[in-house]
Amino acid sequence: AGTAQKCFLQIAGMTCASCVSAIERNLQKEDGIVSVLVALMAGKAEIKYKPEFIQPLEIAQLIENLGFEATVIEDHAETEGSVELLITGMTCASCVHNIESRLMKTNGIFYASVALATCKAHVQFDPEVTGPRDIIKIIEEIGFHASLARRVPNAHNLDHKKEIQQWRKSFLCSLVFGIPVLILMIYMLIPDGEHHGSTVLEQNLIPGLSVLNLLFFVLCTFVQFLGGWYFYVQAYKSLKHRTANMDVLIVLATTIAYVYSCVILVVAIAEKAEKSPITFFDTPPMLFVFIALGRWLEHIAKSKTSEALAKLISLQATEATVVTLGPDHSIIREEQVAVELVQRGDIVKVVPGGKFPVDGKVIEGNSMADESLITGEAMPVTKKPGSTVIAGSINAHGSVLVNATHVGNDTTLSQIVKLVEEAQMSKAPIQQLADKFSGYFVPFIIIISTVTLIAWITIGFINFDIIQKYFPNQSKRVSKAEVVLRFAFQTSITVLSIACPCSLGLA
Repeated sequence: AGTAQKCFLQIAGMTCASCVSAIERNLQKEDGIVSVLVALMAGKAEIKYKPEFIQPLEIAQLIENLGFEATVIEDHAETEGSVELLITGMTCASCVHNIESRLMKTNGIFYASVALATCKAHVQFDPEVTGPRDIIKIIEEIGFHASLARRVPNAHNLDHKKEIQQWRKSFLCSLVFGIPVLILMIYMLIPDGEHHGSTVLEQNLIPGLSVLNLLFFVLCTFVQFLGGWYFYVQAYKSLKHRTANMDVLIVLATTIAYVYSCVILVVAIAEKAEKSPITFFDTPPMLFVFIALGRWLEHIAKSKTSEALAKLISLQATEATVVTLGPDHSIIREEQVAVELVQRGDIVKVVPGGKFPVDGKVIEGNSMADESLITGEAMPVTKKPGSTVIAGSINAHGSVLVNATHVGNDTTLSQIVKLVEEAQMSKAPIQQLADKFSGYFVPFIIIISTVTLIAWITIGFINFDIIQKYFPNQSKRVSKAEVVLRFAFQTSITVLSIACPCSLGLA
């Protein structure tokens, strides 16, 4: 008989553990198949076969005959085990060379690299042949101390606490100063029949500066620089990467509206105008309030998913009892190891009430397992020799011995965590479309706004009467050019500001 070879298949259409066992059972009956390992969550199967009897494509065909879709994966780099170790006791480059060459000579290790500066080793191995425990043992035999570099499950990028606080602060800040602006705006819109209070607001404190504009200026300044601070930060980052996102548009519109309003106020004060000019101070607060609210809600929604993830991660067992078996399944010795150190093919003992540390098959003992964390099924499931168990589920009342089939990142639980993480990282197609669209949208709006500005300046200087009708009671002292510029600016800022809520729609 020739040596067995390994092939990997991607299988679609498996819905539950019974699909897995159907595939495993039926394939094992075939000639030339040595072993079958199916991972449900990842949708992958690892099959050892004898090439003289059967080929991977025939195996795929057999699986398809059972009613699933199967394709042979050429690239099986993912199925290599990899481990990161912390090594203490290294003093110089020769230590590094010692460890590396010793590991590379070991059967089952494809690649080992040791960094002296960080004291870390990165090792890739064949999980069939060796595993993290064996690797640590080899390093310790040479006289160094090795331990697993524990990675905290990527909690930092899943926890949106910081962003939630940030946008909440931004929103509340914009709201506190934005509500008075809104009230003032509505108040000014009420037609003054009996010259009620609106005239008080329009009275000048000093020539050119009305009470209303002073209030607007103070409130808007707070919103612009406190509430809008994060928008500035985001917009800066975006421009640094030479892209224009929504934040750029929002910052542009609000900043131009704000700066323009400040400028015309200063001009009016300098000219000692009788009537304070009409400003755009009401635009930025409103925009910031709505958009910050949207961002805040979005991050709250994201953090809900993350909480669920964190709960899932916390369900994993931390320790496992690995046993060495003698003849007829008698236990010779047991050792407690960290769950990351369990290797494929290890026999793990799980006591009543304990969690299954890895996915595997029961080889001895009968019990019931509570698998509600994965399947949602509240009834305990019977486990007898040959049954598969899922990492993280709870062993109810019998002690069992389990042969580890999927360890580390291959367990069902890790795969679920990985899927949720990927789902959070990836964007929905509609979101990608929106991003693509906003990439064109922002420059487009800026161009239109500039065109508007130039067009109105041109029209104003050619035919002043068109603009004259928008300023009927305009005092004679203001020059024609100023009126034209003021009007042109108002139209172009209006274009920018009106485009911002479209960004809300996109968001």
